[in-house]
Amino acid sequence: MKETVNVGILGFGTVGSGTARILLENRDLLSVRAGCDVVLKWVCDKDTVTDRGVELPDGVLTDKIDNLLDDPELDIFVELIGGIEPARSFILRAIEKGKHVVTANKALLAAHGLEIFSAAAEKGVEVAFEASVGGGIPCIKGLKEGLVANHISTIIGIMNGTANYILTRMTRYGDTFQEVLKDAQRLGYAEADPTYDVEGIDTAHKLVIMSTIAFGQKVTLDQVYTEGISRITPTDIAFASELGFIVKLLAIGRLSNGQIEVRVHPTMIPEDHLLSHVQGAYNAVYFMGDAVGKVMMYGMGAGQMPTGSAVVADIVDIARNISVGSANRVPSLGMPFASLKEAEIKPMDKVICKYYFRFMVKDSPGVLSKISGVLGENGISIQSVVQKGRDSEGAVPIVMVTHEAEEARVNAALDTISHIDFVLDQPLTIRIEDLDSLEDSL
Repeated sequence: MKETVNVGILGFGTVGSGTARILLENRDLLSVRAGCDVVLKWVCDKDTVTDRGVELPDGVLTDKIDNLLDDPELDIFVELIGGIEPARSFILRAIEKGKHVVTANKALLAAHGLEIFSAAAEKGVEVAFEASVGGGIPCIKGLKEGLVANHISTIIGIMNGTANYILTRMTRYGDTFQEVLKDAQRLGYAEADPTYDVEGIDTAHKLVIMSTIAFGQKVTLDQVYTEGISRITPTDIAFASELGFIVKLLAIGRLSNGQIEVRVHPTMIPEDHLLSHVQGAYNAVYFMGDAVGKVMMYGMGAGQMPTGSAVVADIVDIARNISVGSANRVPSLGMPFASLKEAEIKPMDKVICKYYFRFMVKDSPGVLSKISGVLGENGISIQSVVQKGRDSEGAVPIVMVTHEAEEARVNAALDTISHIDFVLDQPLTIRIEDLDSLEDSL
């Protein structure tokens, strides 16, 4: 039985300093719960001067990565620098040297996770990544362990706090996307370059990880349909409310008839659904299992201490296993790496759902009948139509909600409509998910 487990952290930024603080301040508690002494032996960062508000023991802080990688006593290598390189190379070197790995790096895992998990399986070490999805929400552990008895049919997640904060503000106060984005940047909720957050890329990274675990298939980033929220306007938010919906940026993973749908896009969901009440920078992940039914996990999806909490939880899990000689008791992806199947992805143009359309058109006779005609020619049935007065520039918004339709037919119809001379702007589409019908089908 190993009495001491040594930890080294690469990256002493926001999450790294939060992780170090928890390891130092809660050392006695963590050691009791782990069954061994969990020791922070190294913290590595290029900047060893800036005060992070954490008092490290003498000799712990270094700017030399080899102090961690070449230390034979280091058991757990914690990567918290983010990005693809050099994080990937450092993790692979740590694995090659027989060290267990903890990371919060969702972009790296989405792009190179299969390579990393394969290398870890060969060396018999663990890779833990709870903090990569949902910040402090234990959704990875819940999926791998708590829901292990279930065939998971669906994952639906609000997985990006920045996008959710923006949509919440737009819904509550009628602000424009650009107005809220500037405020979010000022408050620190959004990066100077917010592209990954608002265009759905960060959410897609997380969906790759969750879908691979949930469905036991090798899902890759290029297979995820990804669309952001930058075209959503207060007009769309208001129409959604009038129709009984809330707009959220959702990650949707669904397994049906052996095929997986993996998509990220703005979605209208019923305003009385639990996910509609996830506000501000909070995240939520909603699972549907054949035995358990529906389960939702909710909490802060980012931040120094919530994310640090998830990193330390992984450290303690691995420390427990090391202390009793049971590494890989729970496989990194919830099943042995060799058991993962190649993914069969359902093409996006075969996806079927309801749709919200907004057309900005000239106020002239016959507009509505022409648009309806094109939709009908493509087999798209209209459920309801809302038409309002002109905007300040003389354009008239026409809003339609369809019955279920195939994405390919929708795209063909919208392409035709966008070229009609009375259509003043590219039509806006928001998919509608009837979550209650999904639950009833379990």
